[in-house]
Amino acid sequence: MKTADFDRANPASQWQRFCDQLWYDAGLEIWLDVSRMALNTSHLHQLEPQFERAFAAMAALEGGAIANPDEQRMVGHYWLRQPDLAPDGATADHIRSEVDRIAQFGHELLSVADFTDVLWIGIGGSGLGPLLMVRALGELGAGLPFHFIDNIDPVGISQTLARLGERLRRTLVVVVSKSGGTPEPRIGMEQARARLESLGGRWVEQAVAVTMVGSRLDQLALEEGWLARFDMFDWVGGRTSITSAVGLLPGALVGADIHAFLEGAAAMDRATRVADLAHNPAALMAAAWYVAGEGKGKRDMVVLPYCDRLEVFSRYLQQLVMESLGKHLDRQGEVVNQGIAVYGNKGSTDQHAYVQQLRDGIDNFFVTFIEVLSAPGDLAVGQGARPGDMLDGFLQGTRSALLEGGRQSLTLTLAAFDARRLGALVALFERAVGLYAELVDINAYDQPGVEAGKKAAAAILELQGQVEALLGDGQVRSLQQLAAELNLASPEPLFWILRHLCANDASYGADGDWSDPAGLQFRRQPS
Repeated sequence: MKTADFDRANPASQWQRFCDQLWYDAGLEIWLDVSRMALNTSHLHQLEPQFERAFAAMAALEGGAIANPDEQRMVGHYWLRQPDLAPDGATADHIRSEVDRIAQFGHELLSVADFTDVLWIGIGGSGLGPLLMVRALGELGAGLPFHFIDNIDPVGISQTLARLGERLRRTLVVVVSKSGGTPEPRIGMEQARARLESLGGRWVEQAVAVTMVGSRLDQLALEEGWLARFDMFDWVGGRTSITSAVGLLPGALVGADIHAFLEGAAAMDRATRVADLAHNPAALMAAAWYVAGEGKGKRDMVVLPYCDRLEVFSRYLQQLVMESLGKHLDRQGEVVNQGIAVYGNKGSTDQHAYVQQLRDGIDNFFVTFIEVLSAPGDLAVGQGARPGDMLDGFLQGTRSALLEGGRQSLTLTLAAFDARRLGALVALFERAVGLYAELVDINAYDQPGVEAGKKAAAAILELQGQVEALLGDGQVRSLQQLAAELNLASPEPLFWILRHLCANDASYGADGDWSDPAGLQFRRQPS
């Protein structure tokens, strides 16, 4: 690959650079243009040794190497779309069996009129992947309408259940939790079950579990005889679970072609398995990210799909990229504070939002444009322009304006949008993330920061129980007195806990001025 230096002032040079750097796959009909990133020939040569190691590491990963040493787990999301890669025949057969079961379950469910809706309960990747599948592949009048409980905001849960109303009695409820012990989906499940049963619904005839075989949730579903159970394999992480039951089940329930989705991911896996930086689209993307951010994530990734179906793709990528690459330590235990921040919405909405800053403000980002060429239903009305032409004009105009301002961008172009190309798009970013992680020598498949947050939250909830027990004697106490009795270094967490309790439980009260925390006195009325 010839790669001329980045020279935005020379149109002839830019054209040659575009021709030299353009990647295209005829089978997928997908183009990748990195010519407007700061990736030059010198960078490609410098990065070749690192990519040799990265390609070898990815091959080992697909071969079953332990990728998450904290939990002694393999990382096998690539096997989900090509079971022959699995480390043994039993695992390969299990994968194929689960895909067939999901497809059959979806077909049978949609062929009868027993259910009117789907209530999906899942957190993180167990909510974002399904949301992407539903928004991207759902068709009007096909499949079942979806509702999500992907947070434990009591108002949000109440509103979702209220919108369903009496239809909850005929709603399929899917509970997703890999370990079966994550508190958020458990609480969402308990709230939904209580409401459903209060309306006369039969939970066990409406509930589906997506979890690991043998987990607490799996055991509950088995003992009670839930409608169905699907495996969320031990070697699949939440942020790469979209080609597992986590993404395939919602795809089947909206009537999408899940086999085409998997085939598209497998096709992109083959394209990104090529151990040649110049002809591997994921490697080109990872190299462009690396050079743009000087190997330290100094630029944010702004994702602008000019396609309404991909409106939530930036949210999906936020977890995939930031949870994978946002790491404090490298593999050698050195402090590196790596990561790439991701945000975005969609074009051309962003013409009227933050493109102004992208063009004229702080230069701390690169843009990832995503365009879809074919636009069914794109008709001109009267003397007006076709919407698709206008959308394309906005994309090209924004791309040009950014170049004029010296801002970096790369563009992914899809000939059309369908389940197959969505699978390819997901697989492309998954591989790019894996390769980038190898370049900066971090583990893309652990999440110590997430685990630290869970432990801290559990400690706060335990502390709340201790506070409630202390105040249960009816005595009035200040924050300082409570902190002393509980042997805390600071009363601050107690202020947060008691402010919350006073706002939500009438048995708790505070005397004093809330602007003066040290002067507050707290009490609890005996029950």
